Amino acid sequence: MAEEQNQEIARRAYRAASEGFRSGDFSGLDEVIAPDVRDHDPDPGQGEGREGLKAFFAELARAFPGLEVVVDDLIAEGDRVAARVRFRGTHSGDFQGIAASGRPVEMRVVDVLRIRDGKIVERWGVGDQLGLMQQLGAVPA
Repeated sequence: MAEEQNQEIARRAYRAASEGFRSGDFSGLDEVIAPDVRDHDPDPGQGEGREGLKAFFAELARAFPGLEVVVDDLIAEGDRVAARVRFRGTHSGDFQGIAASGRPVEMRVVDVLRIRDGKIVERWGVGDQLGLMQQLGAVPA
């Protein structure tokens, strides 16, 4: 039962992120991510805690308006949920010094989330950042 609840919390987090990418409002993350969440593998430029994550997501939303989050797999055991996720969008604004290219992009991510008291409290993750940079034309394929 706990594993199913934890999977639903992870699903709600990705759904809130996806909704935020469309609307620019990431407050839905407050319901499922602890304020002091520890991200063991933060993205470049990402600040600490939930507010740091929300600020980074807002940067992504400016660079990739309407970014879509697709959850391909969720696997839970105990207080951990492993997720295989894709982020898809179009590079329509500057991103980390890379001018808008108008190119469609897809970045694959694998996250492991630890959940306590109904909120995500830790994240370990690996994303295909090289593949993203290649799609943006920042590095050769």
